[in-house]
Amino acid sequence: MKQTYRFLFHVFLWLAVWLMAWLLLNEDNNFLEKNTLSFIMQIVVIAVLIYITAPALLFKKKYLLFGITSLLLIVFCSFLISENPALRVGGIPPPMRGAPRGGGPPLGPPQIFIQFLILSIAYVLATFVETFLFAQKKEEETIRNKNENLQMELKFLKSQINPHFLFNSLNNIYALSVIDSNKTQESIGTLSEMLRYVLYECEQPTVPIKKEIAYIRNYLDLFRLKSSKPFPIKTDFQVSNSGAMIAPMIFIPFVENALKHGNIDHVADGYLDIKVHSDEHKIDFHVANSVSKMPAQKDKVGGIGLENVKKRLEILYPNKHELIIEQTPENYTVNLSISLNGTH
Repeated sequence: MKQTYRFLFHVFLWLAVWLMAWLLLNEDNNFLEKNTLSFIMQIVVIAVLIYITAPALLFKKKYLLFGITSLLLIVFCSFLISENPALRVGGIPPPMRGAPRGGGPPLGPPQIFIQFLILSIAYVLATFVETFLFAQKKEEETIRNKNENLQMELKFLKSQINPHFLFNSLNNIYALSVIDSNKTQESIGTLSEMLRYVLYECEQPTVPIKKEIAYIRNYLDLFRLKSSKPFPIKTDFQVSNSGAMIAPMIFIPFVENALKHGNIDHVADGYLDIKVHSDEHKIDFHVANSVSKMPAQKDKVGGIGLENVKKRLEILYPNKHELIIEQTPENYTVNLSISLNGTH
């Protein structure tokens, strides 16, 4: 709500209050003569609050200066109203200086005190409204900025995944073309299917778990085509819930990491085990690989790193996942569990 609209809201609110008081008291034009200045001063202090003191002091956390300025403003306006001649004639008692000497009933409170209360009520009410709307606006901005940052972060993380996958795959196909040209055509077909998944399916926030598994299968098939010898790779994919959805490209960084650091194509006793089990309640992902005593060959283009994978999981599945990574001199194991129903 813009400042002008908020100001008009308060104007009509207090206009309605004064009109109701006029009707209930059944007074004549003397009511307007005695209280018009009070209404005008209410509008003045509210305007000063909305356009000056709130944005310049209150919202900038200058609370002491805001309090002093507000108090002086209300006192000054109350003094101006109390000097209105209509308040000193027509049955309105003068400022109280104690009980009358004749022993009559005590006089009412001073007019400046009454006007101070009236203006304070209007000012405090307007302050509450301004503070509430300002807090609501800041919360909306925070949520909007957070969502924009999350979307930018996710796009950045996905952009890190896809080029790295493409470079690795092209390197594999290039190596394969030297060994067996017939398998090169097969590997290009596999790569084409994987690229179709990356370019089209991965644009969606979630994909069916079966498509993610198919992507892993294709990735492993492409890896196996590097050589005619069998690789010690075992897979176990069990999906009882065909409708389970998962964020795309969430598992493949762990598979890439296992293939890179397990060095199974150069280690006699190396191994790689991959499991994906899914039911109505959760998805369990497991990958275990041997650890090579030889330093793994590093790519010229680095991967996204496990820290970025953890960050992506925190964004996509806050309080809905459990990631356990265990490393020994001989083994490296990753267990990831993602809840489909609620918090983990």
